[in-house]
Amino acid sequence: MEELNCETAFTIPVFGGIPVAESVVVTWVIMAVLIVAGIFLGRNLKVENPGKRQIAVETVVGGLHDFFYELLGEDGKRYIPYLMTVGTYIMISNMIGLFGLKSPTKDVGVTGALALMSIVLIEYSGVHQKGAKGFLKSFAEPIPIMLPMNILEVFIRPLSLCMRLFGNILGAFVIMELLKIVAPLLVPIPFSLYFDLFDGFIQAYVFVFLTSLFIKETIE
Repeated sequence: MEELNCETAFTIPVFGGIPVAESVVVTWVIMAVLIVAGIFLGRNLKVENPGKRQIAVETVVGGLHDFFYELLGEDGKRYIPYLMTVGTYIMISNMIGLFGLKSPTKDVGVTGALALMSIVLIEYSGVHQKGAKGFLKSFAEPIPIMLPMNILEVFIRPLSLCMRLFGNILGAFVIMELLKIVAPLLVPIPFSLYFDLFDGFIQAYVFVFLTSLFIKETIE
């Protein structure tokens, strides 16, 4: 239970004290790592005769861009940088437990904030593509009787994104703790590799994949 609790890392002494949670501090660490990595990997890029580092970066970034482009098409390509950034953050957050830090995605506040950001982007994409009038009319499609269900779906989507990510990370953590109690020596090692690496990647993939599908559905 101590591992699951999101403790306060420190308090900012203004306005009566603003508590800063562990998940926020770890998120700052991840942000710093991503910024430093971006500066390092983006240095000295060349059009001709690129180095191995540049080729590797272009391969990864190009592959991710093509993946999302196939899902979203030309109308949705403006949202690809967001999806790539969020996917990278979630993947690192899920794996950071290997380095002794508490994963931010164990905090339902973090997964809830990610889901809220995604749902705002999803609804914005509909307004941007169809206009405010066309977006509002889409709630009565395919028939007007679907209006209540379509409105309810706006609230269901962020809840499903939030609880799916939080629930899977929580479930993996509970299983690993039980394995450490039952067989504390060798058995947890392969399971740790699965839950911290493979499952962490899968959960990041599922989150951005579903967000992409919702955006595609909204802009069509």
